[in-house]
Amino acid sequence: MKKIILDNTEYVLEKEYKNGFDLSELTNKYTDYFKDYDYILGDWAYNKLRLKGFCNKGNKLFNPINDYSKIEQYIKDNCAYDCRYFIIKKK
Repeated sequence: MKKIILDNTEYVLEKEYKNGFDLSELTNKYTDYFKDYDYILGDWAYNKLRLKGFCNKGNKLFNPINDYSKIEQYIKDNCAYDCRYFIIKKK
């Protein structure tokens, strides 16, 4: 597992599809807004990285729209078909 440090928060690379992980782009896009999420999905559309936070049910930010158990459905419904993407998990 690849260890990633963003703004003093440690993450691990949970999943990478089609070489979607780019640390430089992630570092440029990451803000403290994402600190409270358990997972961050990064997907590529038109050569631009988009980030979305997801939570486990015990997280105070949890709601159905960011339920981690539905991340595969989110990718299918909201990301470009067969796009590059990655998922990082907060340690």
